Amino acid sequence: MEKKLSACTTVLVGKQATIDGSTMAARNDDTYGPLTPQRFVVYPTYKDHPNQVKSYLNHFVGDRPANGARYQGVPNVNLTTEGVYDENGFNEYNVGMSATESVYANERVLAFDPLNLESGLNEDVIVAMVLPFIKSAQEGVAYLGDLVAKYGSAEGNGVIFSDKNDVWYMEIVTGHHWVAQRIPDDAYAVTGNRVAIQEVDFDDSANFMWSDGIQEFVADHHLNPDLSGWNFRRIFGTATVFDQHYNTPRQWYGHLVLSPDVKLNPLDFDLPFVLKADHKITLEEVEQVLSSHYQGTVYDPLGHEGTEQEKRLFRPISLNRTQNSHVLQVRNDLPEAASTIMWMSFGIPTFTPYVPFFGNADEVDASYRNTPKEMNVDFKSAYWMYRALSMLVEAHHAEFLQDDLDYLKDAREYFHRFVDEVAPLVDGMTNQEATAILSAKNQELVAEMAKRTKDLMAKLMMKGLELSKLTFTMDKNL
Repeated sequence: MEKKLSACTTVLVGKQATIDGSTMAARNDDTYGPLTPQRFVVYPTYKDHPNQVKSYLNHFVGDRPANGARYQGVPNVNLTTEGVYDENGFNEYNVGMSATESVYANERVLAFDPLNLESGLNEDVIVAMVLPFIKSAQEGVAYLGDLVAKYGSAEGNGVIFSDKNDVWYMEIVTGHHWVAQRIPDDAYAVTGNRVAIQEVDFDDSANFMWSDGIQEFVADHHLNPDLSGWNFRRIFGTATVFDQHYNTPRQWYGHLVLSPDVKLNPLDFDLPFVLKADHKITLEEVEQVLSSHYQGTVYDPLGHEGTEQEKRLFRPISLNRTQNSHVLQVRNDLPEAASTIMWMSFGIPTFTPYVPFFGNADEVDASYRNTPKEMNVDFKSAYWMYRALSMLVEAHHAEFLQDDLDYLKDAREYFHRFVDEVAPLVDGMTNQEATAILSAKNQELVAEMAKRTKDLMAKLMMKGLELSKLTFTMDKNL
């Protein structure tokens, strides 16, 4: 059966490392082609309705409990051909989930615990199988671990769980084995498509979780290459030339943005996953990492500093294949019902804004819900509108960049003010009581951004016409 794995980048930040005391869990969803249309939906609470979840990509069939919470999802439009892939969102218990960061195990470990390709738990249904049924980030790790033990895994996956206190990163690497690490409160983590977790402390169950029997599995099959210690990445991961040009540079650049004084090598197989923050990290810095293409270095494919060979040496973080980029933020300084915010960018995040959506809104504007398939482009759709903006700006990058940067800066200012004004409106309300207000306000925000974006596109189109080479100025003397 054909496997279509995504290739993503992840940034995670503990609550003491952020400027506002929030937790942040962020990821780029990079798919296998430049156009994999997505839409944004909210799945309602359901009761007394047992059902099964089936993957479109293999023969997985999984049972779900009778009762489940309301949760957000960003699925593909073409379900039968692309799979569901709900990707990211919050549930009504204020727990966030993002799935998945594709990771790859080496042949030594896979020889003794192969992936269950035919009927194992598939990436495209992980969110649907887990997010409606968990009430904390740590519970999410345990719940998904039980599913992997029951069904096996169809691929290697890094899965993010977050709540107001914790950010957990779980890496499922073989058919049945996995490790999860809690990001320290005063630290952040960056990874991209490699096994990320390094030293595991099996005496620290508050900060590490793991599959049953993983230590015995490694010992019995002589899988640990180190003389001492238990380094998950070195035991289970890969270290190839492909990693050095596709994966490690993204991790390097994330650290360059968030820890500029730490000198690292983009080709280093042992780049740190977790670093202690040396300053209070902002939302904008996390977005900067995910929207980047190595700006300020010789590796920038849109830059002017490097040679043509250097510009093509490393795979950028932000791509034309980035279908959505998101930051799941839980704000501990806001009323509980308005504390979860999913900042989401459709389009290429280099050129498009991270729009805030409250996790406890139960309605999504039609422009995000109803995305036409390929060849049915409709600028009423947020997905296609932002894809079009991305293409316009990149097509005349030097001429259009400043207009786009001004638009993005103005949008960020508007978003901060929007959150600050809306959140107090639901102070003292339950999540359920707050949904109507938050839903209405989110729709107002979407309408405002659609107007701003279409105004910018019109401006750029007019400027683009003036840049045409098919022009001629008549000399007045002729």
